[in-house]
Amino acid sequence: MALAMQGAFRKVSERFWTPVVWLPPNVTWNDLKSTEEVRYATTSDIYLPILYSFVLIFIRAIVERFIFCPIAVAFGLKAQVKRSSLPDNPALEKAYLSSRKGKVSKKEMQGLLKQVDMTERQIERWMRLRVSQDRPSKMVKFTETAWRMLFYTVAFVYGLYSLWDKPWFSNIQHCWIGYPFEHTLTDDIWCYYMLELSFYWALTLQHFQNVRRKDFWEMLVHHLATICLLVFSLVVNFTRVGTLVLVIHDVADIFLEGAKLMRYIRYTKACDIFFAIFTLIWIVSRLGYFPFWIIRSSLFEAYTFIPFFPAYYIFNGLLCTLLLLHVIWTYYILRILWKVFNGSETSDSRSSTSELSGDEIKTNGTTSTPDRRRKAVRS
Repeated sequence: MALAMQGAFRKVSERFWTPVVWLPPNVTWNDLKSTEEVRYATTSDIYLPILYSFVLIFIRAIVERFIFCPIAVAFGLKAQVKRSSLPDNPALEKAYLSSRKGKVSKKEMQGLLKQVDMTERQIERWMRLRVSQDRPSKMVKFTETAWRMLFYTVAFVYGLYSLWDKPWFSNIQHCWIGYPFEHTLTDDIWCYYMLELSFYWALTLQHFQNVRRKDFWEMLVHHLATICLLVFSLVVNFTRVGTLVLVIHDVADIFLEGAKLMRYIRYTKACDIFFAIFTLIWIVSRLGYFPFWIIRSSLFEAYTFIPFFPAYYIFNGLLCTLLLLHVIWTYYILRILWKVFNGSETSDSRSSTSELSGDEIKTNGTTSTPDRRRKAVRS
């Protein structure tokens, strides 16, 4: 039985990784086998990051508990949020667990009114309080954000270190010149790929466990698209352009996570500065450098150096998917900034769809302008 399953898996793998799809014409996998002189990607390079991701998850748990939690306590953050008293009600609890963030339809509301001795307004209030009980504490948000900021900083610095002396870092045409045989994997680029792939696998595996944010599904698509992009670029030897994509994605995220950290510890001016830097770098890197340098070169320059083949279109499709996500997130960022500067941004402490909802700082009964600006820090 085991041998039969192994044989079936091998046949499926061979059909999936057919050279006709993944390699240029007249190139086979045997042509890209590593030797003592050159190194290319191997099958193990695809699966190793999944194992490494569990190592990263373990390291994250240790770092959050013994480093970031004490830092959070030093800034006055508490491990538990203040829970509102809520009477037990099995019928409402069952409805809450089957609902989306405590929102029930009119038909479900009519059914609940018959089961419990409460008015519709009381049921809605019970649901809001129940939602607030599941809201994570600021310490949980702080440690999770601090871990991501630490990783993005390390990854960006290592990425710059690895790419600094590479010819394609200054001249993107070298991403295509000599493809595929001259595009060998050096140790630093291999480590860079393993580090990034392991991190995104860890994010994906923990996505449903982490703090749920407004862009929950967009981020899940982003993680999966990034993993596919990295795996495919590694397999078909598009690692040069892959490293450029990675380094420009990490730099903006450093300041985003920094802005959220400042938000949690109520450093208003620092939060505003971090978010302003983040917005500037985001627009320049993801709406400027990424589409007009990387994607433009991949679409309009690559064909002068390499023949077209199916994997080329798959790779460019993933790049365009990331660009679409960037445009959607930029719309959110600019829309919130517009509301902030026009003074129309409102806060709702009952909302649990946004990471910053429910954490607003009140001044004389109203949300202050700096706090409205800090709500622009994307979850």
